Amino acid sequence: MGSDDDFTRLIRTECERRGWGPAKFAREVGMAECGRADRVDRKSAWRWMTGGRAPTYWRPYVVAVLGLDRTIQALPESSGPPSNSGDTVASVIGLGRDDLDVDRRNFITASSGYALTALGLPDPESITRRTRTAPAGAVRVGSGEVAAVRQMVKALGDSAAELGGGHARHLAVRYLANDVAPWLNGTFTEATGRELFAATSQLVHLAGWMAQDEGDTPRLRGLAQGYYAHAFRLAAEADDPELAATALRGLAVQSIDLGYRAEAVQLGEACVQYGRHLENPRAVAYYQATLANAAAQDDDHTLATRHLAMSESAIGKPSAAVSGESWAAHYSPGRWAHESGMILTRLGDLDAAEEHLHLALDIHGLDRRRTRAIVLADLGGVRLRRGDVDGAMATWTDFLACADGIRSVKVQAALRDLRVRLRRFDAVPAAQELRQRAAQIST
Repeated sequence: MGSDDDFTRLIRTECERRGWGPAKFAREVGMAECGRADRVDRKSAWRWMTGGRAPTYWRPYVVAVLGLDRTIQALPESSGPPSNSGDTVASVIGLGRDDLDVDRRNFITASSGYALTALGLPDPESITRRTRTAPAGAVRVGSGEVAAVRQMVKALGDSAAELGGGHARHLAVRYLANDVAPWLNGTFTEATGRELFAATSQLVHLAGWMAQDEGDTPRLRGLAQGYYAHAFRLAAEADDPELAATALRGLAVQSIDLGYRAEAVQLGEACVQYGRHLENPRAVAYYQATLANAAAQDDDHTLATRHLAMSESAIGKPSAAVSGESWAAHYSPGRWAHESGMILTRLGDLDAAEEHLHLALDIHGLDRRRTRAIVLADLGGVRLRRGDVDGAMATWTDFLACADGIRSVKVQAALRDLRVRLRRFDAVPAAQELRQRAAQIST
């Protein structure tokens, strides 16, 4: 793997040989990545050709389009950290820095193809190799740095769970790019490296969840997908199946939201596969429910019902042995009841769906405003579909009391849904009052 300057010269030489300008180069790379000619803008391609920026995420597609595989193998070694997207550390740090760079705000977008390519990317020898090749002068990393990452994940995660992903996402990204990056490129034992990669996987996953929860724009969708994929790579390279499965769950849920139904089912199956040997019943329930949800969205009632039953069986098992550091420890019976209620809604069993949503509100403490608001919004929607207009409006009144000030795309979507559905009740003053309150809260 050569330096960025070497790679830039290869790009420029090969484009000149082919007679490609930046526009043609951009089109070809976009088509290679997801089949869309407008995926890459001309300015970005021009920067790759002139050395203004290295194509961190895009490098494998550039290599494929220009046929550079053998040429790259012959390049001299770079003295700096690896820059191609095959190296997880360089790739995830590059993603974080691109996220913070205002000049690239409209560059990264999500695609169904990229969601599935994540499954084949982990490098199991990455950490072992890094323990042998740390550059001279690299910072020494120990248990203190790992504990710091975990503590920051908890603090930022608590804030996001209360107020939504839009409140502190850039704090998480800056911490990754500015503080954690030197540790990932530092010197450490293999055991510490695995702990560091696992902790960083949690941080990167959190950044992805925050991006997904912040808003429904192409840039934020692309960032979320990129962070989830890198969280999976870090977890797999750390040999942590629970974190790997949880990252795949993030990709699966996002695929559901984006309408990539077949991809969501495949990611859900991979999620279950990674978690198949875990002894944590909450984790097993988490991943089985993910596949059930994906199958329900794909209108596969048989598959959805089977895995929902498996999830229910797992969540009912004692969970006293669950570690406080478990990434799936938060998946309580109440959270399971909420997710199951929405799966049952998709399957058309509204009676059981309402029962499960009531169960979520009663069992789960719902001390997080965002979570409580979403469950109340969903319950109101189910009640309206069942013809209980008064019950729906009462539930939505409680929802609005929770929703004010929360920066979450799900909460905003629920506010829009409420306003649209209550339009049919123009003659009901209480319904119009709810619509007005929802309009005031909406951003």
